[in-house]
Formats: sequence, structure tokens, C-alpha cells
Amino acid sequence: MIDLEKLDFEKGGGLVTVVTQDAQSGAVLMVAYADRAALEQTIETGEMHYHSRSRGHWHKGETSGNTQRVISLTADCDGDAVIARVVPAGPACHTGAVSCFGPLALAADALGELDATISQRAATAPSSSTLSYTQLLLGDRNLRLKKLGEEAAELVTACADGDATRTVEEAADLLYHVMVALRGVGLTFGDVQRILAQRAAGSKGSH
Repeated sequence: MIDLEKLDFEKGGGLVTVVTQDAQSGAVLMVAYADRAALEQTIETGEMHYHSRSRGHWHKGETSGNTQRVISLTADCDGDAVIARVVPAGPACHTGAVSCFGPLALAADALGELDATISQRAATAPSSSTLSYTQLLLGDRNLRLKKLGEEAAELVTACADGDATRTVEEAADLLYHVMVALRGVGLTFGDVQRILAQRAAGSKGSH
């Protein structure tokens, strides 16, 4: 997961900075510190442990239940900071907010949040009384593709009319239906992001 020997704990007085990120949405949840012992516990238990200058070692969610299951730990180029990608079991902030950086931090990756919601809908067994629109689309391939085509046509029309308000609304609708279509074939928006990142890296390397 991460090579602790490559981290520079001395630079931060025995600590490294940890930026904790929601693995599904990409939203930054919190920033804290960890010493070697905390990271060792994190790796051993699969849940985030930190080190506070005021209260020492602490296991996130030990008392509140708002644990953070670790997906990956990645060091920066200097070895004095770590990105922790996690699946949170509840709010990250002591105020009860999802992110310590407030709603704007979550809005910064609204697509990731939407993808996570679609994933949740896909994993939930629907019933006749609780069937959501997303579950309806996921369960009906023909309807899913029909709506995808309709939303694309509506976006084209809005662009052709030069209607900025309608264009952005239709674009949002199309993105939603694209993400549902991706889920219908076993993909997520993260798969698209990886392709875009690869293309961006290839484009930079060609100059």
C-alpha cells in the first residue's frame, strides 16, 4: 500500500501531513497528521489512524462510529505528505459535516458524488414501492439507451438555439444518463477519468 521507509517523518517533527479523500467522490474530507505508529496501525487494521499534537494517537471513529476504511495510501514526491483514499462510514468533521472544508468541497466533485449515488442505487435491491428512477433505468436496457439518445438530442437543440440556461441544464441531464449507461455495462465515471488522464499524459508527452 505504501512504503513507510520512504516517508520523511523528521521534516515534520515525527509527523507527516495526511490529506483524506473520499475514494468514490474524490472530495477532500479532512487534513490531519500521522506518525509512523499511526500509519502502521492504519495498514494493520485497514482503518484510518492519526496523531494529534494535542491528544496523541487516535483511531478515527473509535467513539463516534464514523470510521474511514482505507482504499489506498499514496505519498507525495517529497515523502512528507500522504493522500489517504477512504470509504467513510459517516461525517469526517467533528461538527457533523461530511467534509471539514464545507459543502463547496463536495460540490467541487459533484460528478463523483453523483457516480457514488448511482453506485449505491445499483447495489440496492429495488422493490415496487422504493424503485428509483436510476434503478428503473438500470433494470431496462432499452429505456436506458432511449433516454441517453433523447438527452443528447435535447442538448444539441439547446446549443443550436444558443440558449445558455437550457444548454447547461441539458448537459447535466446528459451527464447523468451517460453515467447510468456506464454503470449498465459495469463501468463507473472513474473509468472515464482514467482514460482522460492517460490521454492528457500522452498529449503532454508528445510536445
